[in-house]
Amino acid sequence: MACPGNLPRHPPGLAPAEISVAHPSLRFPHPLTNPTAVTAIVPATTANLGPGFDCLGVALALYNQVRFTRLDPQGGTALAIAVAGEEADRVPRDGSNLVYRSYCALFEKVGRSPLPVQIEINLGIPLARGLGSSATAIAAGLVGANFLLGNLLSPNEVADLAISLEGHPDNIIPALLGSGRLSATRSDGAWVHVEVPWNAAIVPVIAIPNFELSTEEARRVLPPHYSRADAVFNASHLGLLLRGLEDGRIDWLQAAMQDRIHQPYRTQLIPGFEAVRTAAIAAGAAETVISGAGPTLLALAHQDTAAAVAAAMQQAWQQVGIPAVAQPVGIELQGTRLRP
Repeated sequence: MACPGNLPRHPPGLAPAEISVAHPSLRFPHPLTNPTAVTAIVPATTANLGPGFDCLGVALALYNQVRFTRLDPQGGTALAIAVAGEEADRVPRDGSNLVYRSYCALFEKVGRSPLPVQIEINLGIPLARGLGSSATAIAAGLVGANFLLGNLLSPNEVADLAISLEGHPDNIIPALLGSGRLSATRSDGAWVHVEVPWNAAIVPVIAIPNFELSTEEARRVLPPHYSRADAVFNASHLGLLLRGLEDGRIDWLQAAMQDRIHQPYRTQLIPGFEAVRTAAIAAGAAETVISGAGPTLLALAHQDTAAAVAAAMQQAWQQVGIPAVAQPVGIELQGTRLRP
C-alpha cells in the first residue's frame, strides 16, 4: 500500500520490559538488529489548563496501546488494522487511519517506503472529548515506525515531526515526554520543551460528558485577533498558573486558571458548563476549565477534596440531562513507552 497523502495541519511506572522515550538524549535502544514488533503505550493529555492555550499540557494516567508487527513483504498484505475497546467501531481500518498515516509520515521523512505492518489498537481514551486522542495516534504511529526502522530519528526529531503533524505542541509533547510540559520556540524556530513542576497535592479531576466536540468546531468559534489587554491578561495568568502548580497554592490557582483567549468563546459549545463549574468550585476545586478543545472539563483540586469534586461534577452534568463520568486521575510522568 502506498503511503497516504499528507496529514492535515490543524491549528504507571516503568516496567522492566518497557523503554521510555521521555529522555531527550535516549535513542530508543533495543537488542534486536531487525526489530519485528513493538507496542507503544501512549497517555491521554489535557491541554491549555486555562491560559496556556496551544503551549501547555499534562500527560494523564489513561492510555491507548498500539502494537506494530512487521508483515512479510512477500505475503501480499501491506496493511492490517484491528481495533478493540469502547468506540472501536468508529476507528478506520484502512489507509485513512491516523496511526497509519503518522506511521507513513515518518517513513516519508527518512525517505523510505513504509514497511508492511499489522496495527492492533486498544482504546482506553475516549475519542473527540478533549483528552488528546489524536495526539496518541500520532505519537504511536511515529514511535512505532521509528522503532521498526531501528530508531533512525532521535526523540527530538520525532517530537519535531509530531508537532508538524499535530499543528501545535500542547497535547503531543506531554503525550511523548510525560508530565506537564510548556513549549515555546527560540529565535531560530527550534522548539524548547520545559517540564512544569507539579505539586503532588494538586490533583487533576476530569469530567467526561456523553457528547463530542471536534477540534475544528472549537477553533472556528475563536476570533482572528485579540486585544493587547487580553494578551497581557493571559501572559500574567499563565505565569501565576506555573507558580501555583509548583507551590500547590489553591488560592493562586483560583485566579491563575482564568483565560480570555479560548474559553469565553468555547463555553457556548458545552451545555452545562457553568453548572458543572459552579458545583466543582463549591466542592473545593480551585477552578474548572475546558480540557483541550472540550467537551471534557478539567478541575484542579487538593488531594483531600478531589473525590468530592469528581462526584459533584458528575452529578451536576446529570442534573442537566447529560450523562457523564468524572474521576480524579494521576499524572503520567514517563510519557510514551515502548514494550517489545
